[in-house]
Amino acid sequence: MTPRVVLLAADHAGYELKQDLSRHLVDLGYQVVDLGTDSSDSVDYPDFAHRLAEGIERGDAGFGILCCGAGIGMSIAANRHPGVRAANCMDERMAGLAREHNDANVLCLGSRLLDPDQAKKILWTFLETSFGGGRHGRRVEKIEGVKAGARA
Repeated sequence: MTPRVVLLAADHAGYELKQDLSRHLVDLGYQVVDLGTDSSDSVDYPDFAHRLAEGIERGDAGFGILCCGAGIGMSIAANRHPGVRAANCMDERMAGLAREHNDANVLCLGSRLLDPDQAKKILWTFLETSFGGGRHGRRVEKIEGVKAGARA
């Protein structure tokens, strides 16, 4: 069986959580592509959000995980890219709904708001929940249409 690939990136505030989640993903059988940062030295979060989003755009992986202090900045930056649906999730229910209803493909986590065990539960729910399709598919298509500049 080919391992599932997940892109992973963080800024300085999310560095420790990224490292913890990377080990956790490997333990779960995922192949992790770590896009940085490589320390807790201050960096600009958009650089890493864009790097990961570009990988999702290219099809390097089906899912991406972004970690920063609150998850907000990373989600805003990542969502600037076509085909990226980044969701900042604070609990398992949000993660499940982001996948089921919005076909989210990037999970954003706030290291200053979540403990590592919470983050792992949210991550697991995100990765293991399928997109519901149906009426949700129509809505996701409309999101992508707006990103491309064609409003319905």
